[in-house]
Amino acid sequence: MFTLHPQLAQDTLTVGDLPLCRLLLMNDSNYPWLILVPRRHEITEIYQLDDADQQQFIKESSVLSQALARLFCADKINVAALGNLVPQLHIHHVVRYHNDPAWPKPVWGLLPARPYPDGEAERLCHKVAESLGGLAAACNEDL
Repeated sequence: MFTLHPQLAQDTLTVGDLPLCRLLLMNDSNYPWLILVPRRHEITEIYQLDDADQQQFIKESSVLSQALARLFCADKINVAALGNLVPQLHIHHVVRYHNDPAWPKPVWGLLPARPYPDGEAERLCHKVAESLGGLAAACNEDL
């Protein structure tokens, strides 16, 4: 049974579910930052997913990256799976701009997280979910 890691639950808001992954918004307004977590029990590495889930995971990551690039007019989408502190398999999607506070460095550990003001995270979750509307259908197409 899938259970979200407590640290992810504490640091994020749920945007919704794609066919394989739970989509989360990191509660850090420094960057538009979303996370995909496969809804599979005790998976820590991509190779632990079966072949179909691996393909679906990459597909959902690609669809999300495309949606974020369009929605936020990103200069770059950073995609990373680290798992050093949170072992549950998850993949970060961070919208980057040449003028963002951390550019060109990675976002981890540079600035303290700045939680979204009241209501703003929910609005952003809705905006992201809406932007995935047509693209999310692509996640359900045969591989």
